[in-house]
Amino acid sequence: MILLRSLTYFVLMSLTVVSHGLTIAVLGRFLGTRFSDRVATHWGQLNIKLQRWICGLRIHIRGAEHLPKGGAILMAKHQSTWETIALRGLLAPHQSWVLKQELLKIPFFGWALGFCRAIPIDRKAGRRAVLQVVKEGKRALDDGRIVVIFPEGTRTAPGERRKYNIGGAILAEKSGYPVVPVAHNAGVYWKRRGVKKYPGTIEVRVGAPIPSTGKNAQQIIAEVEEWIEGEMKKLPSQLRR
Repeated sequence: MILLRSLTYFVLMSLTVVSHGLTIAVLGRFLGTRFSDRVATHWGQLNIKLQRWICGLRIHIRGAEHLPKGGAILMAKHQSTWETIALRGLLAPHQSWVLKQELLKIPFFGWALGFCRAIPIDRKAGRRAVLQVVKEGKRALDDGRIVVIFPEGTRTAPGERRKYNIGGAILAEKSGYPVVPVAHNAGVYWKRRGVKKYPGTIEVRVGAPIPSTGKNAQQIIAEVEEWIEGEMKKLPSQLRR
């Protein structure tokens, strides 16, 4: 039954990617970024509902009052595909995501990203990629947008941790904007590999904004990592049978 529900959701999610992605790709060039942002956020909200209705996957947020409305850098734990969908629906529409440039090549989904002021980077470019994040990220922040970054760079299984990349912290240092840390255990219910989405409640923890003024990038990323990983230790890392 779990597999059937998961496959049903996958089919419906794919249809929403086509419908919303095509809408943005066709109309975004004429109606602008605000229109594209709203359509993308509706896509995230719709998928959150589909996950609940079909897969029995719910969300409990602690610290929702800290979710930024704009002009902030959000750094989140990266465990599965879930957060790349749910955060789009949970946050204010004006978002700019730092992501690998290969995603722009995905039909419909990638087409839409370009109209939502994403910040695509070549992860092999090293310093040039960081400079690009700082330049484009600061421009987005100054325009009142939320810059979303996964500091681990790739999905990490529950109970594991990776080194936090410093690019987002350099953006915080150079721009002076605060960082909002987010921890969650989505990987317990939505594995980074595999089709099944297990029913349950994903626990999301949103921390108070971490000021960046007067701190260097190393200090900022250390604070972000300490908060996120500290919260991760408090969250269930296995399915409860």
